[in-house]
Amino acid sequence: MSGERPEPSNIDWFILLPIVALLLFSVAFVYSASATFADVKMGSSEGMAWNHAIRVLLGLGIMMLFAKIDYRVFERASSTIMLVAYGFLFMVLVMGVSQKGASRWVQLGPLNFQPSELAKYAVVLHTAVLLSANQARVRSWREGMLPVLMWTLPVSVLIALQPNLSTATVIFLIVTVMMFLADVKLTHLLTLGATGFAIAGIYAMTAEYRRRRLISFFGGEGAPADENVRYQVDQALIAFGNGGFTGVGPGQSRQRDWFLPESYGDFIFSIVGEEYGFIGICFLIGAFALIMWRGYIVTKKAPDAFGRLLAGGITTTLAVYAFVNAGVTCGVLPTTGLPMPFISYGGSSVFFSAIAVGVLLNISSQAGVYRRKRPLPDS
Repeated sequence: MSGERPEPSNIDWFILLPIVALLLFSVAFVYSASATFADVKMGSSEGMAWNHAIRVLLGLGIMMLFAKIDYRVFERASSTIMLVAYGFLFMVLVMGVSQKGASRWVQLGPLNFQPSELAKYAVVLHTAVLLSANQARVRSWREGMLPVLMWTLPVSVLIALQPNLSTATVIFLIVTVMMFLADVKLTHLLTLGATGFAIAGIYAMTAEYRRRRLISFFGGEGAPADENVRYQVDQALIAFGNGGFTGVGPGQSRQRDWFLPESYGDFIFSIVGEEYGFIGICFLIGAFALIMWRGYIVTKKAPDAFGRLLAGGITTTLAVYAFVNAGVTCGVLPTTGLPMPFISYGGSSVFFSAIAVGVLLNISSQAGVYRRKRPLPDS
């Protein structure tokens, strides 16, 4: 008789190609957004762009390396990775490098390392392990949700104390989405979400600058708004207005020249909008939408529960960071310090996001997304 059997499938090119394009184009974006700042601070307008280009090349190599490693090997190491993440987060509180009133970095020789970038993916990995191991009991509060919270809450607390409430909140949101994918009871998730929202709101009101940010966003009265935050958003919106439909052209941004702080970091999306216009923004958002769509296809077709939840967690992380950053820059979300994945200047974000995408690509190669067929030999 004759028939068909599957060969090993290829990685999902509709994930790989947009990621590679984002990383390569980000060199041009960072160069343009940082040119004036780098010229003054480093003596060369190309200084930050060269640094970013080196990180991009290393990130591409790391991504392809991890795409070749069977994602299941990380299942056994997830607890160790979480403990390492805890250790680095404690180091931030004890001996972290302070910038702009927050200690979010650890000095490792000549490099600044941001432990929260490691921690968010460590949480995604370990949450996938815990939920997949407890599939039969996942709808139980004590045996399904509680073990995940016992590992996740310390990370969120340590990051919130840096202080970095936005990252802590987003990590909590990503874990909630993963629990939804694991079929945790909806009533448990709603209770958890309401409790988390209330705690985050109370914590946000404990610092004057956070109150000012919220007042700036909601337009409330009773306390002065944060003029610096309002200034950043206003300048970002001016950049979008300057760009119009087709943009002012690569390298022609005016807002980067001391008008928009963090033009090469958290607000680089607005520089893309100014130079490449509405068309450029659509391509950028379209790339992330494509990655998100394909990532959830991989999630659906993953060969086991661990792969399904890990793919879902990685995809959700990339999507949330991208769309929250875009929303903040456009003024539709409160101002946070979240980078645009693969676009913003910063080594920690590039490296750990590249590792995560490499793992996602490996899952896709085993998920049968592009599975070719060959005939079985006659018997």
